[in-house]
Amino acid sequence: MDKLNNMRVFCRIVELGTFAAVAREMNLSAMMISKYVSQLEQSLGVVLLNRTTRSLNLTEAGQAYYTRSKQLLEDLAELDESTAQLGGSVKGVLKISAPIDFGGLYMVPAIESYQQKYPDVKILMSLDNKYQNLRDGRFDMVILVTDCLDPGVVARKITDTELGTYASPEYIEQNGAPQNLEELAQHRCLHYVNTPHGDYWVFNDQGETRKIKIDWYFATNNGRALSQAATLGMGIMRAPKLSVHDYLQQGRLVEVLPEYKLPSLSVYATYLQRRFYPAKLSSFVEFLIKYFAKS
Repeated sequence: MDKLNNMRVFCRIVELGTFAAVAREMNLSAMMISKYVSQLEQSLGVVLLNRTTRSLNLTEAGQAYYTRSKQLLEDLAELDESTAQLGGSVKGVLKISAPIDFGGLYMVPAIESYQQKYPDVKILMSLDNKYQNLRDGRFDMVILVTDCLDPGVVARKITDTELGTYASPEYIEQNGAPQNLEELAQHRCLHYVNTPHGDYWVFNDQGETRKIKIDWYFATNNGRALSQAATLGMGIMRAPKLSVHDYLQQGRLVEVLPEYKLPSLSVYATYLQRRFYPAKLSSFVEFLIKYFAKS
């Protein structure tokens, strides 16, 4: 029995919540994952997990074992990383998550430039607008475009953008432009879903934050689709200026309600606080800060 492997499997079950999720991650059968846990429990002489068809719960012994095991696995990972860095090279696989639009538009060129400098670092980037919990161990770093941060993680600002309101010239010609926030109720709104603010749009009203609940006409979780809808004259959208920069340059979108835009929406590289940061992570974060400072 490979106790270290079984310990890793057990920790991932706790973090991901199901045997099936761990099986998919490790490309194994759920039966094999169950076997590893059973071997671990037999070697320890205690039950670590109470398992039913609908739930999975840690026993008291399981909670204590998870806490110590997690620390031990992190210590081993740090030992490997710090020893590898004695060789002077930055290498390994860096797993990151980024929002679909920011990742697609801006991260690929940044990654290309980074890998020119650090060719031994492989980067696996997942593009998703959903909340990513760094504590489940799927990612080393998560890029966020937000004004709401999790206080439990390290957040390094890599760039800033404005959160503005935009429409096509054709839409404005046919419907007019709203002159104040109250007039938004008279317009078709195009809404970006899965934000921390739900169905509300957040504005800066003479230095005060103001939330307006909108009755959206079209909604999506993809910024490119939302921008396309706006350029087709389907309505008014809210978006970070970074996401619509090209459309503004081309004249396909124009800004409305500029006096109400939020000027301080930031883009962050977030990661868990730890005693030792792998060179692949620390070098990438520092690179991003310098890269976007030049942009």
